[in-house]
Amino acid sequence: MDERLEKALEFSNFMTTLSNQRRVLQEQFHQSLIYYYNGSQFTIDRELINYTNMLVEHNNTADVVFLDDNNFPVMIEDVSKFLVDLKDVYFQALNTFYTEYNNLKSNRSIEKLVEYD
Repeated sequence: MDERLEKALEFSNFMTTLSNQRRVLQEQFHQSLIYYYNGSQFTIDRELINYTNMLVEHNNTADVVFLDDNNFPVMIEDVSKFLVDLKDVYFQALNTFYTEYNNLKSNRSIEKLVEYD
């Protein structure tokens, strides 16, 4: 096989593997943002954090009804604690994602990308 064609194929395989690994990291990040509270599931995002933070700033911290991921109402008894939990889960997941993504970017061969898993 022509050397240029071989290098192009190797680079294409590397980029495909890198893209797949990035997708896996993103999926893991999104899965780690799922938070269960009182039998309900919440997917943590900036909108939920900001809404909860706004409630706390306006002293609406007791017995507030939220909609969970399934659009069912859930009574949150202590919104301040709920906000702390949301931020803890969010920033832990984000920091893990950041670390794993930087490790992935530093790998420059298919073997290292595959070993990375």
